[in-house]
Amino acid sequence: MTRISSANPHRPDPVLTIDTAFFWAAADEGRFVAQQCGGCATLWHPPRPVCPKCLSKEKHAHDLSGRGTVMSWIMPVHPPAHGFDAPPIVVLVETEEGLRFVSNVEGIDPRQMKNGLKVEVAFARTKGGHQVPIFVPAEEI
Repeated sequence: MTRISSANPHRPDPVLTIDTAFFWAAADEGRFVAQQCGGCATLWHPPRPVCPKCLSKEKHAHDLSGRGTVMSWIMPVHPPAHGFDAPPIVVLVETEEGLRFVSNVEGIDPRQMKNGLKVEVAFARTKGGHQVPIFVPAEEI
């Protein structure tokens, strides 16, 4: 799961907050994670200070499979997307664990994009040398 996409010297760095720092630190290590409750074992994303189910403050990072399905996608054309030379493919991906992430898909011709596309996580470098999770078409097994 540590595939790295082609370098984009303009991709913006992630914005770290007290709640998201663990997620971005894991991405820099090539790991795709979500929060998991220490009380009821619920997984959630986006990161927040308490479990959305039981309100426990006990939480830890849980490694995700990195596999998912495109639920929806769009290519913003105007205005141009900041940090991209060409319009990126923006997707809503539902992971095998049932969590949803907004990200980009790379490595596919936009004419081949479709809802239901199977994808897997990869990591893209940012202009500051960090990594952010993106998705690529899943390899057939």
